[in-house]
Amino acid sequence: MSDQSTQSQMHPLYQREGDYIPRVAAVHDMCGYGKCSLGVAIPVLSAAGVDVCPVPTALFSAHTKFPYFYMHDTTSMLTEYLDAWREEGIDLDGVYSGFLGSAAQVDTIQRLYREYPRALRIVDPVMGDGGEKYPTYTDELCSAMAGLVKGADVLLPNLTEVSILSGIPYEGQDVEVAFVQRNADAMLEMGAKSVVIKGIVHEGEHVIRNYLAMAEMDGGRIREIASDLLPFMLHGTGDLFASGVTAALFCGRTLIEAVGFAGDLVRDAMRVTRAQPDYELRGVSFESVLGEVTDLLHPSRHA
Repeated sequence: MSDQSTQSQMHPLYQREGDYIPRVAAVHDMCGYGKCSLGVAIPVLSAAGVDVCPVPTALFSAHTKFPYFYMHDTTSMLTEYLDAWREEGIDLDGVYSGFLGSAAQVDTIQRLYREYPRALRIVDPVMGDGGEKYPTYTDELCSAMAGLVKGADVLLPNLTEVSILSGIPYEGQDVEVAFVQRNADAMLEMGAKSVVIKGIVHEGEHVIRNYLAMAEMDGGRIREIASDLLPFMLHGTGDLFASGVTAALFCGRTLIEAVGFAGDLVRDAMRVTRAQPDYELRGVSFESVLGEVTDLLHPSRHA
């Protein structure tokens, strides 16, 4: 089936109406230095005309790829933080979660799900990359993250994270389609409504492949959305990809359109990044390509 006919089958997960600005809780950490997490989510979603409501899961001096960083776990404040939102009568159209500071914060996200049952649930299960967990992630926290799979409207793991969630051993980035399908099936069986498995790269190719599966389409058969692979790696590209997907969804795009948009956004930001000092450590410089996100609100400009 062609991508065009696939898109015609899909319906947007969020219907944007007129000038209404959707409100999304972004449950992520905040880094003082380094391009990731809320430092990416807030500007990208704001450029898409989304009212971003941060729920900070941790405060970092810099992201965890730096040799030295300070972390403050915010778990103890989150109950009163959300209590205040409830007292104010705040409403939400979406809950977009990423890096968590403790296993208890899974309960915080599930509370948001209970209190805002109509909100679109987008889960980027930030746990690791390259076959390794991030240094602040314990086995307890990784196990708790599995509780966010059930009911996720969109689940966005890389190969390392889907391996942790599924229990299927990690086999590197160069894997067969059947292996990706097996992991996608596991996520759908755990209760995700759709899953995008990111970052499949075959040796000798210059393409990065992301695979989308939806429980209610073609029996969960995966579909490939590819973009250009650049010859270097950067911190924060996963956060930019997930934020790009979220931005496109809240602009009324289908999930397959959102994944394609996010892949192109990351590629374009990476090209800009390479000209920046200390780019390999500091992370992806997305600032000058935010116009691509704003253009989601005005599709006729590029029709």
